[in-house]
Amino acid sequence: MFVAMSMIPAGDLCGKLLTGSGLATPAFVAWSRFSIGALLILPFVPRRAYALLRDWRLWLRAALLTGGIFSIQMALSTEPLANVFAAFFIGPVVSYVLSVLLLREPATMTRNALMAVGFIGVLLVVRPGFGGSLNLLWAVLAGCFYGAFLTSSRWLAGLGSALELSLTQLALSALLLLPLGLTSLPEFSASTAVLTVGSAAFSMLGNLLLLYVYARVQAVKLAPMVYFQLVAAVGLGWMVFNQLPDAWTWAGLVVVLSAGLGSALLRR
Repeated sequence: MFVAMSMIPAGDLCGKLLTGSGLATPAFVAWSRFSIGALLILPFVPRRAYALLRDWRLWLRAALLTGGIFSIQMALSTEPLANVFAAFFIGPVVSYVLSVLLLREPATMTRNALMAVGFIGVLLVVRPGFGGSLNLLWAVLAGCFYGAFLTSSRWLAGLGSALELSLTQLALSALLLLPLGLTSLPEFSASTAVLTVGSAAFSMLGNLLLLYVYARVQAVKLAPMVYFQLVAAVGLGWMVFNQLPDAWTWAGLVVVLSAGLGSALLRR
């Protein structure tokens, strides 16, 4: 889970370098991430996985992932990496609530309180109506999509292996974004190619590991561990862009990470 939570921000860093420098649009980054990821994993997936493509539930899951990746690329095109990921962490709250309501997974008052504290941390970063960036609302939307995607991953974990489910989510998402991707192809260059492949490879590997974990552990226990993406996001933003969060964002990061750590340490 820790490795997965480091790889996903690395993929988004590559996407931010593409969109922030004007090399590619958010739509192309999202579509190419799914398309290249599907091609990378295809040789290792058994043929029986193709039968899963007829299941409407996997189309729904792919649509949730598509919305999440497109939305976060929109946010990353203008906002610092750490800020985007802090706002994005409405996702574990959404995943937790949906897992309790729809999957009937157990909840405790302590875990409920910690998830509420995490939500307060997200509000400190976004600060709706109080000087926060409106473009961060794209990150909040991405988090809502991603939270629903995480719960659906737990819901559908029994349909196939992690490799099979990973191929279906990548292939179906690539198909859903195909019209936008083809109409926003960038000019070819070595840097564009390297960043595009890096974005897809890091994201694919991170989400593949995520599927392995979600097949084995309850979603309510895993949701808080998604917060560890914050550490990678802050570190990458500082190393590559020399960007550090402002005071409000630092406060939100501390609150969000503390709530995530506290929830992860709970025995039940």
